[in-house]
Amino acid sequence: MKIKTAFIAEDEPLAREVLRDAVANRPELRLIGEAADGASALAQINALKPDVVFMDIQMPEMTGLEVLRRLSHLPEIVFTTAYDQYAVSAFELHAVDYLLKPFTRERFDAAVDRLQDTAAPAQIMEQALQQASLRTGAPLERILVRDRGHIFPVQAKDIAYLKADAKYTAIIVGDKTHLVRLSISELETRLDPARFLRIHRSLVVNLDFVESMKADEQSQLRLHMRDGSVLLANREASKMLREMAI
Repeated sequence: MKIKTAFIAEDEPLAREVLRDAVANRPELRLIGEAADGASALAQINALKPDVVFMDIQMPEMTGLEVLRRLSHLPEIVFTTAYDQYAVSAFELHAVDYLLKPFTRERFDAAVDRLQDTAAPAQIMEQALQQASLRTGAPLERILVRDRGHIFPVQAKDIAYLKADAKYTAIIVGDKTHLVRLSISELETRLDPARFLRIHRSLVVNLDFVESMKADEQSQLRLHMRDGSVLLANREASKMLREMAI
């Protein structure tokens, strides 16, 4: 078992203690230093050259993101923070993982277990970012999708519709279809209800992308989308859409 040296950058004493205990519980990690502010973290990480750094984002003097941008020694970074709005920036800077406080010991252990997996960081970050988006009460502004080995954000307002596809949800954006590891029900609850409507158990539509609607022989509305797709609304959704018409 390869031993990795670890460093903690965290300004809250209690949070440092939690991380210290978590690191001590992992025999493959050896703690070699701690810092309570960004400037000290930058200097010590460059001097000590740890293999992995558990770093808060909001710290005095310099944020964790700024520290990462200025490092001359580049360890594996696991961000630990209560603020999910930095998730995309963390991913762009190639952080291995992003732990949202309060995280469980199991979640910490999962991050450590995958530190040596060269294929895992993108998948870990994708899952962390998706869950970060789902934790807040405000409607989703973006969803993280995978395309040809890369992960990038898609703006929710650009999504034409979502379609349930087995254990995945297919997200249709322009002429592209992306699969994400979240159920359509999970996504529906976090999409803007003024824009998105569930028209079928397997379909959620962005009304901004509906060109027209027309009833079929069973009085169910067929939604003609801008991209040429035709989606059938169930009876309940058809009734709701009719009531919305002025």
